[in-house]
Amino acid sequence: MKPLAPLALFTRERRARLAGYARDSAFRALSRDWLRASVQRQYVYNFDWLGRPIIQYPQDMVAMQELVWRVRPDLIVETGIAHGGSLVLSASLLALLDLSDAAEAGTPLDPRAPRRTVLGVDIDIRAHNRAAIEAHPMAHRIAMIEGSSTAPEVLAQVRARARGVQRVMVCLDSLHTHAHVLAELNAYAPLVTPGSYCVVFDTFVEDLPPGSFPDRPWDVGNNPKTAVRQWLAGHAEFAVDSDIEQRLQLTAAPHGFLRRRE
Repeated sequence: MKPLAPLALFTRERRARLAGYARDSAFRALSRDWLRASVQRQYVYNFDWLGRPIIQYPQDMVAMQELVWRVRPDLIVETGIAHGGSLVLSASLLALLDLSDAAEAGTPLDPRAPRRTVLGVDIDIRAHNRAAIEAHPMAHRIAMIEGSSTAPEVLAQVRARARGVQRVMVCLDSLHTHAHVLAELNAYAPLVTPGSYCVVFDTFVEDLPPGSFPDRPWDVGNNPKTAVRQWLAGHAEFAVDSDIEQRLQLTAAPHGFLRRRE
């Protein structure tokens, strides 16, 4: 038998390791316990991306890098802006795609005229956050819309920007109640192009102890994961990419990486 090439062997070993995680209840329990402890300690607020605060777990940032490189989207639509770190993350990843395309083709790259862009939507874009985002070196890739992500006038603007775009990815990370996320899924998931993803963040609320967010309107039984479960029951064109969650172990988006079938 011909020996496997190094990369093929590495890939096979990775698959075997991940399959072992699925059977390793102790390891998965440790991951759940650490995640719960991290929520109590507000661990997720500790990080920046290129100078802007980003309210994400580092593991999820790595997952987004892998998805963006794999899908190569032309537009990423994000609901929820906060300090803008996630927008800057997406913009920087799209900048790397444009750079790699230019390097492969041997063509000049004008950073002031990007082909790939990010669109952020938030009901309240604080003036200091808007100013910082607009002053960032990645600002030329970022557009923002202020208003409810489910308002008809906002959705009309989002759909206009997505019209005719070859590859679209969506990230939902605004109000985390069941009703709102369900409405966002109905409105934004149709924008996702085949083979791309709708990533629903903070589905982990369902897996945390009740009352973990006492100052928020979401809780166990009323959160993004409950919305995803209901929505997926009527949308066979999407499926949970469980491989991502299996690799990460620590994620704010368990069952939230939704891939649109090709």
